[in-house]
Amino acid sequence: MGMRKYIPGLLLGLVLCLAVSACAPATDGAGQARTEAPAVPAEPRELVTDPTLKEKWGIEVTWLAMSAGGHMVDFRFRVLDSEKAASLFQRANKPYLIDQASGQVLAVPRTAKIGPLRTSDPPKEDRIYWMFFGTVPGLVKTGSVVTVVIGDFRAENLVVQ
Repeated sequence: MGMRKYIPGLLLGLVLCLAVSACAPATDGAGQARTEAPAVPAEPRELVTDPTLKEKWGIEVTWLAMSAGGHMVDFRFRVLDSEKAASLFQRANKPYLIDQASGQVLAVPRTAKIGPLRTSDPPKEDRIYWMFFGTVPGLVKTGSVVTVVIGDFRAENLVVQ
């Protein structure tokens, strides 16, 4: 069991962080409360990715979005072929995200008790796996174009939702 017992607490912490930031009053640049409702998309847009990810790496990207009040980028992918995707799960292959506009490289945060904020189980087909990349608010935002790198794997021109 080990560190897995801490995962529910981490997820709860992330949810609480999102809830707190969502409940904070919206302000304009002068610190005055805004009265209009923020724009909310009707439903998430489909994430279009390079078809070679399926052919070469055996995965499809299912989600790439800001999380934790703008402090993290949530990257999720579905394994279609566990043999092709195996190298993405090797601990020696450290994942990172590149913001294409600024060139900034973001890493997966490593916590003292939980370790890296990424799935480390062996890949199984038709399961969705995740990892978080740490950022500072405003560096990467909705609409940013990024590249995710894990060893030899590169998913380029992904748009953050």
